[in-house]
Amino acid sequence: MSASCSSVLFTVVLIASNIFETKPIAAGPLHLTGGMLPPPLLHHRQTSVRGVGYRRAIMLVWVGFVMNFLFLAAAAVVDFLPGAEYWTNGAGFHAIFGLSARITLASFVAFLCGSFINAFILSRFKVKHAGKKLPVRYCFGAVVGELVDSIVFFPIAFIGVLAGSVLLDQAIVQFVLKTAYEIVFLPVVIYYINRIKKFEESDVTDTDESYNIFRF
Repeated sequence: MSASCSSVLFTVVLIASNIFETKPIAAGPLHLTGGMLPPPLLHHRQTSVRGVGYRRAIMLVWVGFVMNFLFLAAAAVVDFLPGAEYWTNGAGFHAIFGLSARITLASFVAFLCGSFINAFILSRFKVKHAGKKLPVRYCFGAVVGELVDSIVFFPIAFIGVLAGSVLLDQAIVQFVLKTAYEIVFLPVVIYYINRIKKFEESDVTDTDESYNIFRF
């Protein structure tokens, strides 16, 4: 599968994750959200595209960000418009698509911070190790990226709403599970990286990269 196809799937799964976040899920003693289900696809697709260069990775992050923003903006407008007189499902529609501005902001900021840092680590480790030790750099990038994501998202979204102990528990659970996703799906990531490199006949190493996240 080409990098462009992976980019499309990544964007779709990213949007789906935000929709699924609206449903809490009880998994034994753990309290999660439906948004935890798509990340296996989300992360291994995102990481597989990152395997072919930092610049493409940053472009993917921005595309995902913009498409997600446009979707949520459109959903907010539709949610705001008055429903037809015969339509009685306004409360259900609002519960799914009426995401609060605070949750949306937290999701956007955490996504950008975690993704940029992950892409930077993968790029620098690839240069440092001359393209070798792929499992090491991907696992390390996953741990740091997901840690930053959790540290950024939960305080912005829930400080003053959830008790400190609950907020900390949810942040730890999300960090552990998403990191586990990355590690479990590592063989799939490696497979897609090799397929993309073979398909495009390229293997990008970011020598002399400026790491300016606004240069495409």
